[in-house]
Amino acid sequence: MRAIISVSDKAGVTDFARGLGQLGVEIFSTGGTKKALAEAGVPVKSISELTGFPEILDGRVKTLHPIVHGGILARRDLPDHMAQLAQNKIGTIDLVAVNLYPFVQTVSRENVTLEEALENIDIGGPTLIRASAKNFPGVIVVVDPADYQAVLDKLKDGGLELAERKRLAQKAFQHVAVYDTAISQYLRQDTDGFPQEMTIALKRRYGLRYGENPHQQAAFYAELAVGEKKATGITWAEQLAGKELSFNNILDADAAWGVVTDFAAPTVAVIKHTNPCGLASHDDIAEAYRRAFSGDPVAAFGGIVASNRPVTLAMAEEMKPVFYEIVIAPEYQAEALKLLKRKKDLRILVAQLPPGYGRAEPVYLDFRRVKGGFLVQTSDSVPESSVTLKTVTGRQPTRAETDDLLFAWRAVKHVKSNAIVLARDRTLLGMGAGQPSRIVSAQIAREKAGEKARGSVLASDAMFPFPDVVEAAAAAGVTAIIQPGGSIRDEDSIKAADGHSIAMVFTGERHFRH
Repeated sequence: MRAIISVSDKAGVTDFARGLGQLGVEIFSTGGTKKALAEAGVPVKSISELTGFPEILDGRVKTLHPIVHGGILARRDLPDHMAQLAQNKIGTIDLVAVNLYPFVQTVSRENVTLEEALENIDIGGPTLIRASAKNFPGVIVVVDPADYQAVLDKLKDGGLELAERKRLAQKAFQHVAVYDTAISQYLRQDTDGFPQEMTIALKRRYGLRYGENPHQQAAFYAELAVGEKKATGITWAEQLAGKELSFNNILDADAAWGVVTDFAAPTVAVIKHTNPCGLASHDDIAEAYRRAFSGDPVAAFGGIVASNRPVTLAMAEEMKPVFYEIVIAPEYQAEALKLLKRKKDLRILVAQLPPGYGRAEPVYLDFRRVKGGFLVQTSDSVPESSVTLKTVTGRQPTRAETDDLLFAWRAVKHVKSNAIVLARDRTLLGMGAGQPSRIVSAQIAREKAGEKARGSVLASDAMFPFPDVVEAAAAAGVTAIIQPGGSIRDEDSIKAADGHSIAMVFTGERHFRH
């Protein structure tokens, strides 16, 4: 039995090779892998000894040779194939252990050059893997160090059955597919538009007990991305305490983190079922929490708290009486963390702020699953500074109203359509979400705000086809409105606003969130 071992990730490879050698396997290798095995005292030969041909082009061509690929691709069950091997003095290669150059790690470094990227595109490795996986009934292909021990155990017991060989082959093809996807993404970075063909590379982070409901199976996968720092957000958050995260926890935590990282000012959000039921900005993060909690103290129970600033002891003290599922922040004061950990079930997460935080979130591709396909769009990443307000009523908003209008406009972006938000002093007072009718959302927001609605501002994620929302706002005591505009009946809403001395501004953009 003969094997080729050539790996970038050398974890466990010497023990694996040593185990193969003890089983009488003849091992061939290249470059750094051969050196590592030799230094560990494992008998190993170079690929050049197998092929009779030197490595050329600075190592670009090592294993691309008929003696290598003939030995891999020959079907053991076809006499003609085996006769051709004998005729050409080619022996079979029975095991291939290969993983690939660290392309993603390379291109994720700052200021990496195109030349460096190209030199880290593996050619021989994927070719070896694909050839071995294609002929898996006769060749064992191993791409994951986690499989080394199982393969050794099977070989000691007489060999790998076909089902196990097939599993390893599937894993091998997926390994190459993810690698090729990373390269494609890197080369596509500077191009606009949507390509004719596209793959998404995912790596499993961990399994989940179940999905949205107990009868559904689930797991959490991270998207592989290149060319920028991606270890941010919920996907790569570190859990410091509490129970394991559930499917719904992850959805809600992602929504919560998305809300607070959309604000440059110190901000706290309280999330329930992916909607902000509480939200406030304030220089004092503990006060921001108090105001956010006041938005809907009933809905806050069992919710998720997110802060875009370190959680202070004062903020933790304020949170103490309320049951929350999760708290997430970029950092925690030591005493705050100690206090929060007393709540054994509270999941405490630390997440890195996104690239460009406080300036402009990078635009990324947003995927939505539908049965049989995906909808793909660019993200709704609009910098705070880019909003242009056009006053369409006789009364201009005051400076204080303008500040609140901009806050409310940022907030309504994160509420499910049809979305209405009432706010004052950079605090969400009430919101209506996900209603088929916009006026019903306005009525819910008013009901949630109660008497606090008087003197507030209103934000709508989309235009008003009728003046009914303006009339409801006036009845609630709203003094200013922000909305996209663009309805053929805009004049009706403007006239209604003027009739109640409400200042109304158009943004020229909408923020639907279905």
